[in-house]
Amino acid sequence: MCGIVGYTGVHEASPVLVAGLRRLEYRGYDSAGVAIVSDGRVVVRKRAGRVRILEEALDKEPAVGHCGISHTRWATHGPANDRNAHPHVGGKGGAVSVAVVHNGVIENHSALRAELTADGFLFLSQTDTEVIAHLIARELGDGDGLFQAVQRALPQLEGTYGLAVISPRCPGQVVGARLGSPLVVGLGEGEHFLASDALAIAPHTAKVAYLQDGEVVRLGPDDFEIRHRERGSITPRIDRIDWKPDAVELGGHAHYMLKEIREQPETIHDACRGRFRRAEATAQFGGLNMTPRQLRRVRRIVFAACGTSWHAAMVGEYLIERLAHLPVEVEYASEFRYRNAPLDDRTLVFVLSQSGETADTLGALRESKRQGHPTLAIVNTVGSTIAREATGGIFLHCGPEVGVASTKAFTAQVAVLTLLAIHLGRLRHLSFTDGLAAIEAVEAIPQALGEVLAKIEPAILKAAQRLAQTKSVLYLGRDLHFPVALEGALKLKEISYIHAEGYPTAEMKHGPIALVDRETPCVFVAPRGALHAKTLSNVEEVRARHGTIISVGTEGDESLEAISDIFLPIPDVPEIVQPLLAVVPLQLLAYHVALLRGCDIDKPRNLAKSVTVE
Repeated sequence: MCGIVGYTGVHEASPVLVAGLRRLEYRGYDSAGVAIVSDGRVVVRKRAGRVRILEEALDKEPAVGHCGISHTRWATHGPANDRNAHPHVGGKGGAVSVAVVHNGVIENHSALRAELTADGFLFLSQTDTEVIAHLIARELGDGDGLFQAVQRALPQLEGTYGLAVISPRCPGQVVGARLGSPLVVGLGEGEHFLASDALAIAPHTAKVAYLQDGEVVRLGPDDFEIRHRERGSITPRIDRIDWKPDAVELGGHAHYMLKEIREQPETIHDACRGRFRRAEATAQFGGLNMTPRQLRRVRRIVFAACGTSWHAAMVGEYLIERLAHLPVEVEYASEFRYRNAPLDDRTLVFVLSQSGETADTLGALRESKRQGHPTLAIVNTVGSTIAREATGGIFLHCGPEVGVASTKAFTAQVAVLTLLAIHLGRLRHLSFTDGLAAIEAVEAIPQALGEVLAKIEPAILKAAQRLAQTKSVLYLGRDLHFPVALEGALKLKEISYIHAEGYPTAEMKHGPIALVDRETPCVFVAPRGALHAKTLSNVEEVRARHGTIISVGTEGDESLEAISDIFLPIPDVPEIVQPLLAVVPLQLLAYHVALLRGCDIDKPRNLAKSVTVE
């Protein structure tokens, strides 16, 4: 969610920190700030609003020094203003002995605030983070170094945190700590980095170490050490960032969302690369860590996910039940983790998350593992907490996704789930001929998607002009296309702030049809398939009530085009891969509607890319 960047080394810290924050703007935030150790004191600059406002403040009043921390805040305690922005400082009597930035939520902050106030500490903000700063300052008063003071303070905190701390008493040191909120250490020559996301430090180093829960790190320019609060000194595993820094550059595109929509032919190809086994008419996954015998023993699958990943999981439900005849349930991770769901020893649990850090999904993973179930993950981010803690899983390999509204991660998830359905089907009832046909259908998608992107823009622009001034939109789809309709509605509301709802097409007449009039457009996801004739009847029902009809359908479908106000064609492909094409016009539609409305497309209000709090 929020962004943390820390630096200690030979260079001026401020430019490194601000550049890192810029690379984390996609995560969602409402204020930004830096703290630098400079000539025996801590200099703090922080502002509500975008990073550029912080940069303007630093231009007027520079913060000079070689060691510092920075932060982009997404408000949890107290409104977005200069005072509540991070960093926060700790100390008594106006003396600043520490500065802290923090991701997460401290649940016992009220009790700690009362205790520290009674002890003579003055609070200036409404945040829970200021409690941490004063707590560490109190521990630092005992005379030990910052590393030891942080370690003494942490057991007094209840909740989650990713912390970065500096002190003028320990110049050149950055201390980080993690419990439930991600932190990564970047290793350089004569410099070290700390960040909540490897994206922030990718231009400086490819060597990283991901902190685990309960670990505290001390960084100096030339050395670092990690300790676990229970296990003592830790020798970390050093990983390499597996993508290039320019993967997060706009590359001539107006917005990251548009760039990532246009990257989907390539990212679907990358998600599937090396996973086809044509000789056996199946797909292969190297990281499931389950034998064919173990997979054949599975009698039920549960998917737990949030947001866009939940919609992808719903597509997976339809595909696995169709191709493998296995019952599948899709759960909201936030609900699953607190339910006493009946799971037997033949149930396989999958969690889905683009970032691999989603707090609710991580909680679902841990609850499933606690009950003794094999719990696999479908994630995009190598080294993420979910990737490390899962029993096994599948990486998407679609590269960093910067746009808050997920696009390429959704289609990569659906592509992987399609291959998983084929894999499970071939272990059961799916014939060689049908398996090979399914593999070939997936292989053909990147080219077909390229055709969609090359041709559909004019019709999308026309549809966007119809939707830009409306107040509400219904998205409707049947079977595999119901979750696509849900995803289309989510994209529209996320970035254009227009109310939108997704429904199964036939369910419309059981309530939502009451909303249909000339002012409420309906978007039908209706490629040709087994239920196509029934869908046409539902379109006619809307047409009879003077509703505007925008339809996504198979190229050459004259019946659907004739009863639609705007027709968005996609190539004729087998039903099981239609969602991979049908969702793309909906992504583009949301993008162009938001563009017409003047919305901040890559940084929609109130949203964060990686939701690491409950």
